[in-house]
Amino acid sequence: MSFNRCSTFLYPVDAMELPFLNPYLDSIGMPSFQKGCNFAASASTILPSHAGSTCPFSFGVQVDQFVRFKTRVLELLPTATANKKIEKYIPVESFFQKGLYMFDIGQNDLTFAFYSKSLDEILLWIPNVLLEFETGIKKLYDQGARNFWIHNTGPQGCLPRNIAEFQTDPSKLDELGCVSFHNEAARVFNLHLHALCERLQNEYADVNVTYVDIFTIKSNLISNHFQYGFKEPIMACCGYGGPPLNYDNRNTCGHTGTSAAAKACSNSSEYVNWDGIHFTEAANQHIASQILTGKYSDPPVSDEMPFLLKI
Repeated sequence: MSFNRCSTFLYPVDAMELPFLNPYLDSIGMPSFQKGCNFAASASTILPSHAGSTCPFSFGVQVDQFVRFKTRVLELLPTATANKKIEKYIPVESFFQKGLYMFDIGQNDLTFAFYSKSLDEILLWIPNVLLEFETGIKKLYDQGARNFWIHNTGPQGCLPRNIAEFQTDPSKLDELGCVSFHNEAARVFNLHLHALCERLQNEYADVNVTYVDIFTIKSNLISNHFQYGFKEPIMACCGYGGPPLNYDNRNTCGHTGTSAAAKACSNSSEYVNWDGIHFTEAANQHIASQILTGKYSDPPVSDEMPFLLKI
């Protein structure tokens, strides 16, 4: 089961020779949920959405959707043995306890907070965000979930969108040109998230909580991009305005209707960032390959896992 959005999940799933999960809200064409379900929603947050939110499907809503999904599956299972057509579309009951619950969420809470809060206010506010996350995790536990795979958040200050908005004061940028206080907030968020993961592991003897350090993986990629075959660590491949960021929030990638439309670069594999917010496919593949080494997991992933990569 996957919550929120994360393209870096695609490559680990592929490496484990598992199918990509169909979205929960995709009811057209009889999608199969036999191997799992994806509750992710673009721009979703941990905190409940409000009238001004970009996405209404916050983490609590995603968890409630899971509960409804499970309830409906359990209602259908008794008829599945008699109706083979249903059987191939839904998971068996044991999957809900044996399944892996994957999370990559929280980055949007931080992103939106930067526009309305000071750094000190954000640091005081972070525990409230993670309290909401903890509530959702415990609700999933009550529903039988036992295996949790949790990504921390990446270096928010290195996204072209954030740099373009907050670069007016050069003193706020680090040696890579990233917004320092954005990355500081991300580090504090990750410290609290890591502590929560350890607390959950200690509180529930029958759970497996794996914390994955995405921040370090992405930071290493940006600071050592040449080593990994990338030429542009910060500048967006698809955007408008040219170097150094190729990002204009009035004319973003995919935006149409203007004479000077944003355009994609000729070779996205040379870029870490795709559109000012998301990473390129090549960058995500690198990030996933690092995840699959098991080196960035706490507790460390067992060397006996067949999908681990030796890099």
